[in-house]
Amino acid sequence: MSSAAMKQTGTSTLLSARHLVKNFPIRSGGLLRRQTGAVQAVSDVSFDIAEGETLGLVGESGCGKSTLARVALNLIPATSGEILFDDEEITGLPGGRMRSLRREMQLVFQDPYASLDPRMPVSELIAEPLRIHGLYADGGRQKVRDLMRKVGLKPEHGNRYPHEFSGGQRQRIGIARALALEPKLIVLDEPVSALDVSIQAGVLNLLQELQSELGLSYLFVSHDLSVVRHIADRIAVMYLGKIVETGPAEALFENPGHPYTHALISAIPLPDPRRERNRERVTVVGDLPSPANPPSGCRFRTRCPKFASTLTEGEQSKCVDEEPELVDRGSGHPVACHYSEALSLL
Repeated sequence: MSSAAMKQTGTSTLLSARHLVKNFPIRSGGLLRRQTGAVQAVSDVSFDIAEGETLGLVGESGCGKSTLARVALNLIPATSGEILFDDEEITGLPGGRMRSLRREMQLVFQDPYASLDPRMPVSELIAEPLRIHGLYADGGRQKVRDLMRKVGLKPEHGNRYPHEFSGGQRQRIGIARALALEPKLIVLDEPVSALDVSIQAGVLNLLQELQSELGLSYLFVSHDLSVVRHIADRIAVMYLGKIVETGPAEALFENPGHPYTHALISAIPLPDPRRERNRERVTVVGDLPSPANPPSGCRFRTRCPKFASTLTEGEQSKCVDEEPELVDRGSGHPVACHYSEALSLL
């Protein structure tokens, strides 16, 4: 949902990111460790998340989506750009004020076992954020029990340790821990990628129930478009540090405009064997270019399935020389491709 659309529907913007850039320095060996270059993990990215909305951020490994999520939470500082949370700019915010805002923005990690201290019982893991912020004394014990029930765990198991739970149960512990401070926004970084398909469905349904009950906003990071389609209101597709297409989830699936989005959707298996056999595949060739030296112009051109096969020499030159803007070119939502109208007919 764009800022204009949010105003028309009366929905408030909770998180707004404008022209975010995050570069990581590349340093030489030796004593002086001079900077010899930079990895462009996030390159001029803008997006909004409304109150009660789920924005799905998708892309293959190495595209910068997890880095973008952490920059948006100000967990790692942006090289440049602006982040507004609840109308307050948080880029460069002093530590004390940022600490208090941490109560309203939480993170659920991909690997629940790695993110939970194995030496602490579950009740203490969930209570830890309350203790850090000085809130445990005010009914903390009962709140921990209520949180365990809310995420589908038994409070009487609070004295058990993380290794005594299954993967799905451990992710529910991580969700309960994120909910302890009653946040407005939760960033979910590949929260179901390590789980079996049947367990994934249970966790996704839980997240939707919690969002409906508590009015939460989610930034849902994943490489799996089929999972994101199940939970997201809007989807932003990221490639090599940039968002190349964004729009309402169903509109993006029904009329994808960018060839990279075509390829991601094409990789989703269909439940109908006949349709699966007869469908037209869109494949991406080659490896992801180095973010330290991205291609000129359109970053996707080196792997674009239509670049060499259907574009004229003049059209190819435009892809090489000009970086496409993220604008609506007829598909009904913004696409960063010079020839997205023609490609939408795939």
